[in-house]
Amino acid sequence: MRERSERGGRLAERTVECDVTSPLALFSYLLGKRELRCLTQRVDSALTEKEYPARCHTMENISSPFIPNPTCNYSMDLYYLNSLNRSDLNCTPPADYFYADLYVVLPVIYSVICAVGLTGNTAVIYVILKAPKMKTVTNMFILNLAIADDLFTLVLPINIAEHLLHYWPFGEVLCKIILSIDHYNIFSSIYFLTVMSVDRYLVVLSTVRSKRMPYRTYRAAKIVSLCVWLLVILIVMPFTVFAGVYISPDDTERKSCVLSFPSPESLWFKASRIYTLILGFAIPVSTICILYTMMLYKLRNMRLNTNAKALDKAKKKVTIMVFIVLAVCLFCWTPFHLSTIVALTTDLRTTPLLIGISYFITSLSYANSCLNPFLYAFLDDSFRKAFKKMLECRPA
Repeated sequence: MRERSERGGRLAERTVECDVTSPLALFSYLLGKRELRCLTQRVDSALTEKEYPARCHTMENISSPFIPNPTCNYSMDLYYLNSLNRSDLNCTPPADYFYADLYVVLPVIYSVICAVGLTGNTAVIYVILKAPKMKTVTNMFILNLAIADDLFTLVLPINIAEHLLHYWPFGEVLCKIILSIDHYNIFSSIYFLTVMSVDRYLVVLSTVRSKRMPYRTYRAAKIVSLCVWLLVILIVMPFTVFAGVYISPDDTERKSCVLSFPSPESLWFKASRIYTLILGFAIPVSTICILYTMMLYKLRNMRLNTNAKALDKAKKKVTIMVFIVLAVCLFCWTPFHLSTIVALTTDLRTTPLLIGISYFITSLSYANSCLNPFLYAFLDDSFRKAFKKMLECRPA
C-alpha cells in the first residue's frame, strides 16, 4: 500500500539521515510491499550541516505498517521514510553502500519468490483442475488460495521494475490494479484459511457425531469461494479508490503509484492500518484460534465407532495439513501485523538494522505465496502423486 502527504511532498534526489520520531515511518515504508521513497531537494554538500525542511513522499505497499517523519539533509536518491505527521525532520542517513546493496539484493529475492511461487502455484492449479480425484471440498479452497498467490506473484515483476526505476511508468489504471492485488494478497489468504478451518471443524464435528454432511459438496465449496472473493473485493475497495499516480510538482517526469488520502493524512493513514489489522488479522485469526481450540477439545473427548475410526485417519491427515498451512501463513504474516501495532504505538529511531528487519519482514510475507505448494507436496499423498504424475508425463 502506498501513501503520500497532501500537504506537499517533493520528489527529488537526496541522501538522508533520518531521526525518525514516529515508528509509523520506517515500518510503514519497508513493511509495505513496496518502497517508500523520501525524495527531496538536492542539497549542496556545503550546506548539509543545516537543517532543511523536507516534504517526504511515501511510496508504500499495503503491507507497510509504519511511516516515519524525517527532516532531511541529503544528496542522493533514496527510497526512505516519510512523514505524514509533519513536514520537518532531522535526518542522518545510513551508509550509501547499505542502500546500494538493497537495490541489488531485493530484486533478486523478489525474483526468486516470483519464479518459485508462479511455478508451484500454477502446478497446484493444474493438478486440481486436471485430476478428477483432486476435486474435493478442501482442494477447492486450496485452488482459490493458489489462484490468489499466483495473482500476487504475477505482479511482482512490476514491483521489481518500479524498485529499479525509482518511479512509476505504468499509468493510472495499472496502478489501481497493482495496489488492489497487493491488498488482495493480504486478505484473501487469511480468509480462505479461515473458511478451510470452518470446514475442518464441521468435518470433525460430523465425525464425532457420526453424521453425514449432505450440504458439504464441491458445488457448495465453489459458491463459498465466490462469496469469499466478493467479500475481499469489498474490503479492498477503499484502497482501490484512493490508489492513483502522483506527479511531483517539481519534476513532472517523476511519477509514483500511491494511496492518496485526504487531510488529515496521518489520521487516514493510521485508520487504514487499523482497518487492515482488524479485518486482515485480528478477526480471522481469532476465529481460527477458537475453531481449532474447539476442534482439539472434541477430538480429545470423542468416542468413535468402528466406521468412524476407519474414516478418522484420512480426515486427520487433511486436518493436520490445513493446520500446518495455516501455521506457516501466520508465521509469515504475524511479524508484519505486529509491526503495525508497534508503528502505531511506539517511537523508534531509524537505523540500518531497523531498515534491514523491515525488509526481512516484507520478504517473509511475500514468501508465503510460494511456500504452500511445497507443503501440499510433503503433507498430502494425493498432491504428491499428482505432482509426480505431472512431472513424469511426456508427450507421445
